[in-house]
Amino acid sequence: MLSYPASAVSTPDGQVNVLQITDLHLSSHVPAAADETSSEVAVCQYNFEAIIKQALSAERRCDLILVTGDLVDKVQAEIYDHIFDVLQATGIPFACIAGNHDVTDENNSELPFFQRELIARPADRRLLNRHVIETDHWQLLLIDSSMTGKVEGEVTLSDIDWLCEQLETCAKPALIALHHHVIAVDSDWIDQHMVENADIFWQRLATFEHLKVIISGHTHQEQVRHRHGVTVYSTPSTCYQFKPFEDDFAYDKSALPGYRWLQLANNGEVASWVERLDT
Repeated sequence: MLSYPASAVSTPDGQVNVLQITDLHLSSHVPAAADETSSEVAVCQYNFEAIIKQALSAERRCDLILVTGDLVDKVQAEIYDHIFDVLQATGIPFACIAGNHDVTDENNSELPFFQRELIARPADRRLLNRHVIETDHWQLLLIDSSMTGKVEGEVTLSDIDWLCEQLETCAKPALIALHHHVIAVDSDWIDQHMVENADIFWQRLATFEHLKVIISGHTHQEQVRHRHGVTVYSTPSTCYQFKPFEDDFAYDKSALPGYRWLQLANNGEVASWVERLDT
């Protein structure tokens, strides 16, 4: 049995291959079969397990799995139990952080968003905040950006202080993982629900030249942006995708579920790309 959460990863070559999955949106803990994917609930359930299987069947070694929020669509312990069982079964170290759906249930989800009732929920105790994963040549810093009962995110001032302390005391190249995006993706509707205090976040962290990478979920799309020498990756959902560069909410029905690979090299460089679920 793997100990959870992962806190240290060491590899023979010093390179760490990270699999990022995000925005699973599971509403059931009952495994779905391939011929039962007519409903959105079953689609999300099936895609999560299919992506794990596909990603780990590649010849590439996987050293760490990071799950960056919105594990569920309904906050129920049984759903988390199932997700953690699937991840434990891989035998690969992993860590999970919360997204807005992990601390907020939505009633009347069939209605337009502004008409829905948002209900605050406590986060599952297994979802992490202020968590460090040390590798031979990198430090990975995990932060919870969720706000109970809200869709938008925040990195609290005390969490920013914590990030700065970690970066001040360790000179290794750093990666920060959180759920909400910290750079606008040029879609007005989803950018209203990014990290609210992103300006303060960047002001405080811009001075750390060894901060190399930030990864997030929430936007259900692939984007790569750059700020203050940091490469910022947005990653597709394992479930449904949002249409890029749309000011009003829209699904991207042509985009397949996806996941991101990050290769953290022993010289501080990073390579990253998105792969999509085979149809």
